[in-house]
Amino acid sequence: MRVLVAEDHRVLARTVATGLRRQAMAVDIASTGAEAEQMCLLTAYDVLILDRDLPVMSGDEVCRRLRELTDPPRILMLTAAGELADRVYGLTALGADDYLAKPFDFTELVARVRALSRRAPKAAPAVLRFGDVTLDETRREVSAAGTPLELTPKEFAVLSVLVRAGGAPVPHDELVRRIWDEHLDPRTSAVRATISRLRGKLGDPGLILADKGEGYRLCD
Repeated sequence: MRVLVAEDHRVLARTVATGLRRQAMAVDIASTGAEAEQMCLLTAYDVLILDRDLPVMSGDEVCRRLRELTDPPRILMLTAAGELADRVYGLTALGADDYLAKPFDFTELVARVRALSRRAPKAAPAVLRFGDVTLDETRREVSAAGTPLELTPKEFAVLSVLVRAGGAPVPHDELVRRIWDEHLDPRTSAVRATISRLRGKLGDPGLILADKGEGYRLCD
């Protein structure tokens, strides 16, 4: 999942981004409204966590502009303006998909981001299957041939993308874009290392194939 955090409070932005990355999300940060809009035009984010009080261009204006796109990201407004009237205005007049007032509980933020990603157009069902592999994205559970597996957040995210692809190859750069973020060097061995660990835990080294020049795919 690719997430953009648009927040001008640097400490808060870094804290939220770090926490979401630990949940295997690829997270970028924008510190102004104009920067957030430009980044959304260049990158297909699944969810935008948007502060209403941004410099250069307000979060309200960013929300209005992005709603004009054919396929905008899901927008979670994260703001100190938490009165009922503010929430209603954000969800109705501005067109935000969700609204969370500061201060907030981080576990609730993660739950809301995941819920928004599942509401995205053409989203796959919460329980995904490929051959003997079953992956429950809501409960964050995986099993192979009925045996539960313990996966790290990154391993879970990589397997989720591969299962969603249904056997089609997923390029290395696509895995980096969707699971890591813009700060990861595409030449790093992080993807290969994660794939290697996944093969070991799945118990079938041939289940995940590396197609030269194409990426990685599941083989039934």
